[in-house]
Amino acid sequence: MKAVIAITATIMLAGCATNGLSSQPAICAKPASEQELALNLADNMANEGRLYASLANLEGLPDNLVQVRLRKAQVLRLMGRSEAGPLYQSLLGTCLAADGEHGLGQLAAEKNDNATAAAHLENAVKMDPTDDRMRNDLGVVYLNQRRIPEARFEFMTAMELKQANTLAALNMVTLLIYQDNWKAAAELVTRADLSPKQFTEAQTRAEKLKASAKKVVASEGNRRTEVADASSSAIK
Repeated sequence: MKAVIAITATIMLAGCATNGLSSQPAICAKPASEQELALNLADNMANEGRLYASLANLEGLPDNLVQVRLRKAQVLRLMGRSEAGPLYQSLLGTCLAADGEHGLGQLAAEKNDNATAAAHLENAVKMDPTDDRMRNDLGVVYLNQRRIPEARFEFMTAMELKQANTLAALNMVTLLIYQDNWKAAAELVTRADLSPKQFTEAQTRAEKLKASAKKVVASEGNRRTEVADASSSAIK
């Protein structure tokens, strides 16, 4: 869906993690032709930003179809509704388990719980390694964690999997600016045909990440000073 975009406040992105998951843990029942039409209609409405209309169409379809539960979860997440979590959770162990992990990762990232988000998104990528959206979102979480080499790997993979993925390119520009690699950032902006507005957005997010990193360093420095002062006082 087009609306699946930013997964944190500072940069653009989708329970407990599970282990030993296969790429296709189960086979999905194929929706009937009229159900497929209703699903496509709901997708189109969601892509147009008509989330309530999309949900209304989905509510007329049976919940035993995993395709219905996935779309409901996606729409409800974009609405900020708590019902999205259980629906994503219900997809684990099905043929859409990767999408379930992806959605749970997005929800965790939106709460700034990057550790949980990374666990879910890593599972999603293991199960569906060629999904550019999952790769991009995992890269975003890694960047939020300042895991720069890992973030770069995921953004590059997402861009090569889908060359039209401007979101991954935009996030890569953010990473390059964060590293003060302005030359490479400018080259990527040109190559990906990003707009001046998008470049400004990437620059703003990079500056926020830098400011956040400085706060973390300062906080750690203050804690070390407090520990040292406490030790000195105890020795006296």
